[in-house]
Amino acid sequence: MNQLIWFRNDLRPYDNTALCRAFDAASHKGSVVKALFIATPGQWQRHHMAPIKQNLIQRAVSELSSSLRAIGVQLDVLTVNYYEQIPEHLVSYCRQQAISGIHANREYLINEIDRDQAVSTTGIPCHFYNDALLVPPENICNQSGQPYKVFTAFSKAWLSRIIHDLPTIQLLPEQTAIAGNNPIPSFAPEISEQLQYQLALWPSSADRALQALTRFTDSDSQSSVYDYHKSRDYPNLDATSRLSSAISIGLISVRQCLQQLLSKHGDACWDKSTGPGCWLNELIWREFYQHIAYHFPRVVRGQAFKEETDNIPWLYDDDRLKAWKHGLTGYPIIDAGMRQLSQTGWMHNRLRMLTASFLVKDLHLDWRLGEQHFMENLIDGDFAANNGGWQWAASTGTDAAPYFRVFNPTTQSRRFDPQGRFIRSFVPELSQCDSNEIYEPVRRDNYPPPVVNHNQARAEFISVFQNIQEQKNKQE
Repeated sequence: MNQLIWFRNDLRPYDNTALCRAFDAASHKGSVVKALFIATPGQWQRHHMAPIKQNLIQRAVSELSSSLRAIGVQLDVLTVNYYEQIPEHLVSYCRQQAISGIHANREYLINEIDRDQAVSTTGIPCHFYNDALLVPPENICNQSGQPYKVFTAFSKAWLSRIIHDLPTIQLLPEQTAIAGNNPIPSFAPEISEQLQYQLALWPSSADRALQALTRFTDSDSQSSVYDYHKSRDYPNLDATSRLSSAISIGLISVRQCLQQLLSKHGDACWDKSTGPGCWLNELIWREFYQHIAYHFPRVVRGQAFKEETDNIPWLYDDDRLKAWKHGLTGYPIIDAGMRQLSQTGWMHNRLRMLTASFLVKDLHLDWRLGEQHFMENLIDGDFAANNGGWQWAASTGTDAAPYFRVFNPTTQSRRFDPQGRFIRSFVPELSQCDSNEIYEPVRRDNYPPPVVNHNQARAEFISVFQNIQEQKNKQE
């Protein structure tokens, strides 16, 4: 009887808990390890997964298949539309392959939890492991035994656990390669040639992801983690790790990221005023949002974390929404960011904050519209991080920006795009503007006038939010 490793968002042969445990179980039982990936294009569409991300998964599964053959494991791929169809197909596969145990790494969102519970009732022994997070959601709570709702307190508790119990990289025993090639069926939708080109720029294998991590964490390399705290907010610079897509589908583990940071930068990792500490802080934010989605499933169901903000009377204006999506708002930095998203399948994090703030606090549109649009286009789309970021920007979420904090697009672009180089790269209509006027929302030939007046829109949003806050205070 054989053991099965069921790959999901952990498409790597290295430091993979479920894969290691499958080998352990197989060695004790004198059996072999089989591997399976189940593509669910219908479910991905329900979850608004970007076509470019589906294509990244397609490439990653193919790369994983080759890597697994080098350690004696054949990867099979099943395609079913929805999660609810998985138990039936999985049971049939396990019978055909004489599987006596399923090993998989936990996922922490509602649909994935329900999927795994359904599989657990099929009669085949299932083993689910904590692997995607450095600290599982159940393992951090405040003195009252409740999950943290504020990042600063969460971060302190998280760091305390990590410092006293550093996670270790898990190694597989040596295995014998198997010959031949197992063709991977196509399950990803077609994308444009432009996005195909962009896709090739991102790691699609565990080896390439590790190489990218090594380059980024080397203190003497260009655009390294050493200067991350100084340069990460400037979209014209190639100063971020570009590992977000690899982390989102598990080409690399967060343990590997932490190990590289510690081995190369030591105690600087614990100081967020340094580059390594600043990047580690971003990884902690990722874990925080995963914990929030697990403990407060209302956010997964499309509801605001702050319940009173579900009463905000959002506008529903298709013209405003289209202008935002297509980068035609008349605000250069906003339009440049939105065009970067549509043309490359990725957006710089500073611009994610600016464009999100603009949709909600300038255009007065429901943050959920923006959340969905980002997921439909981002190669690194991750529900918990995306939802957390949007609710932060909209002042509806945990640890959110105060409602009266409204980014000024002109001020922000002057600060983070000196000389307007990023704007010029994505808004060619403004390429001839000098550095003093390129930030301003004024009408020019072939470029639209500003869709709203920022100062007026800001005042209107704050007034609406103040009313919501006053109503809450009266109820309390």
